[in-house]
Amino acid sequence: MQRADPDIVSVVYSGDTDATKDEILAKVKVRIFYLWDTRFVAYEASRFDISLDPGSVHFVFLKSRYLVEDSTWPRFTLLGQSLGSMYLAWEAMSMLIPDLYIGRVPVGAYVHYPTISTDMLARVKSRKRWHTNADGISSSAVLSQTKLLYYRFFMFYYSMSLRTANFIMVNSSWTKNHVDSILQYSDTLLDLLHLLPPLFAVKLLTPQNAPKSARIVYPPCDTREMAKFPLTPRERVILSVAQFRPEKDHQAQLHAFNELLISHPEYSREGADHVKLVLVGGSRNEGDAHRVRELETLARDLGIEAHVEFVVNASYPVVLDWLSKASIGLSTMVDEHFGINIVEFMAAGVIPVAHASGGPLKDIIVPFNGERTGFHALTTKEFAEAFQTILTLSPDEEASMRWRARAWAVQRFSEEEFERGWNQSGWRNYLPSQ
Repeated sequence: MQRADPDIVSVVYSGDTDATKDEILAKVKVRIFYLWDTRFVAYEASRFDISLDPGSVHFVFLKSRYLVEDSTWPRFTLLGQSLGSMYLAWEAMSMLIPDLYIGRVPVGAYVHYPTISTDMLARVKSRKRWHTNADGISSSAVLSQTKLLYYRFFMFYYSMSLRTANFIMVNSSWTKNHVDSILQYSDTLLDLLHLLPPLFAVKLLTPQNAPKSARIVYPPCDTREMAKFPLTPRERVILSVAQFRPEKDHQAQLHAFNELLISHPEYSREGADHVKLVLVGGSRNEGDAHRVRELETLARDLGIEAHVEFVVNASYPVVLDWLSKASIGLSTMVDEHFGINIVEFMAAGVIPVAHASGGPLKDIIVPFNGERTGFHALTTKEFAEAFQTILTLSPDEEASMRWRARAWAVQRFSEEEFERGWNQSGWRNYLPSQ
């Protein structure tokens, strides 16, 4: 935006009340030097490597961000966060008064992850246990039906609000499929209910020319520094880079690694064949910290603690260091909407193994020039088999796959591709005429 429209002032609403504008801008552009592979190498420590003009960027700090955090709403999380977001938006608008208010301003949406999906309704209806459907709910028919009705109302209004956008962009095929289904969502009972006063007035708010589908615009991934890492030699390290949140399913990673060591006990012995699992991730709060302790306990129970390392809240240079030397990148999240960590694996020359769902399946780990760039798996055994396949590749096959993974990631998920897709969305057509 600063390059294309330097006269526009950008305002960022932030809940980081303990930070300053200078500190935030410094985080997107910081140069750090560190030792790697016995040589002194300079790397950009910033995850984005972006230089911003501080004169046209301003920050408004909000005190009510806690209202949109899931920890604030242990029950009725979707409703609580939605109401909290309304209050947060009111706080934001009350702190920055616009010079000019224009009625019926066109609205565009770039959706990374829908708040609710048809899959969530299906899981509650089938009473399937999930991280968003606890045992206490799924084991009770009455509570499941109550939650399903709650979800139906929420989906109905979420779909209605999404249809008020003039154009919609999404970050992956998985997100597009879900957003498209949300745009087409209908509920006969609720449709009939909204024919009655006063609810019929709500239906009048839905525009007649609402969008029917979303456009995919992959998010930009700054892979320039990672793409400089040598492809060989690599250590026999299986690397996971993900926050210690429930949906990342780190337990599945430990079980898959344990399956590998059971099938190939030689990998647990010290020496050239030894294989190590490294879990790098952020811990946001006590809930995440407790989750890490549970994972450490699980590793001990499985008898693999000597071959597993936890790196919690690592600095970005430390993350880069692991990416520069790992052989395999691991992601076990089901229905990952995109998977920027997998793009980083590939750009760094790390061969990815990811759950066969979501963005990793449909958008990221796909053939390049008709050949593999990584592996997908569904079960513990399949993950272990994928590890074994990679660990036993010939040197030429290994180098070729690492090169293909990098070439695809750098080509497909570059900033240039993002800007091209963003501009092709036609967002400028909705700007007021001069």
